[in-house]
Amino acid sequence: MRAIICGLALLGLAALLTVGAQAGGDKKEVTLKGKITCAKCDLGTETDCATVIVVKKDNKDITYYFAKDSDKKYHKQICNDAKEGTVTGTVAKEGDKQIITVKQLKFK
Repeated sequence: MRAIICGLALLGLAALLTVGAQAGGDKKEVTLKGKITCAKCDLGTETDCATVIVVKKDNKDITYYFAKDSDKKYHKQICNDAKEGTVTGTVAKEGDKQIITVKQLKFK
């Protein structure tokens, strides 16, 4: 009986570790170059202000939204004055949006 309980406990622990590893696998660190701007004031795609970086890839614009903390930190600098720049951070997908947690930002 003790062996069965220990076996089940180990199996449950292994399952939890596997799920945790898969959840963390969705994020990857990248460096993006493009126009850092406001999704509401410049792009007109949102009803509230949001800091984004628009990157050209294969002749298509891809918009990455800054995570909440990053949005607050950098928004005043770009709301009415879009700037070219480079952003390094971790990207994750939330719904249909790409979200970047900014580790470093450099304006040109």
